[in-house]
Amino acid sequence: MVEVTVTPQSSLADRPVQVRARGLSPSQLVTLRALLTDEQGECFQARAFFRADEAGEVDPGRHAALGGSYAGVWPMGLFWFLQPDTLFRRLVKRDVAGSPFLVRLEVFDGVRLVSGPQDQPLASCEAERWYVGPGVQRAPVREGRVRGALFLPP
Repeated sequence: MVEVTVTPQSSLADRPVQVRARGLSPSQLVTLRALLTDEQGECFQARAFFRADEAGEVDPGRHAALGGSYAGVWPMGLFWFLQPDTLFRRLVKRDVAGSPFLVRLEVFDGVRLVSGPQDQPLASCEAERWYVGPGVQRAPVREGRVRGALFLPP
């Protein structure tokens, strides 16, 4: 049975995670895709093509991507190379304390340059990427022309 996992499943956005796909056939060609919908409803995605090792596993931290949004060994490549579906959009998190970005990770059989609604992934999982840790308080700063936010640790 094919599975894709992200460890840890919930983490701060600047912390590395480990993505792994298991249960594949040895030397199977697969596409790993990361998909995120921002607070405005804009879709961002990254994809990379991999060949499974002799154990039927793909680990972007150990195995080189053969192409897609990036090539080579990039442990966080699926997160770092997210691109908008609509040109000139930027990935911005406005509600940093209230909710995480949810990143859906999927594994597809073969090379998928474009995935339509009829394409079903072999496996999928979801990662939470938080911008503020537990117990951190946000205090607005307004002094003269200075505007900002101060984040205070617990």
